[in-house]
Amino acid sequence: MQLAKVVGNVVSTQKDKNLVGCKLLIIKKIDEYGEYEKYSSQSTAVAVDSVGAGIGETVIVTSGSNARYVYGDKMAPLDMTIVGIVDEIQIV
Repeated sequence: MQLAKVVGNVVSTQKDKNLVGCKLLIIKKIDEYGEYEKYSSQSTAVAVDSVGAGIGETVIVTSGSNARYVYGDKMAPLDMTIVGIVDEIQIV
């Protein structure tokens, strides 16, 4: 799992049938201090929202085959899913 910040949303009228009804958000990965990842080809991505996140919120995302399990369909074309909204990050 990774930390990310929601920076926008995606509207898609034509998409795979497994994505109908899914909220698509644009996320940018961040580190534990809330700083955006730099120099990464995958620092910005589209993720399916499963928790009702909004723009500006810090979220937890899961990727790969684990992202599909949130929706219970192993064949769904999901690569990244938002699985939590972060309330606070504490670093010791």
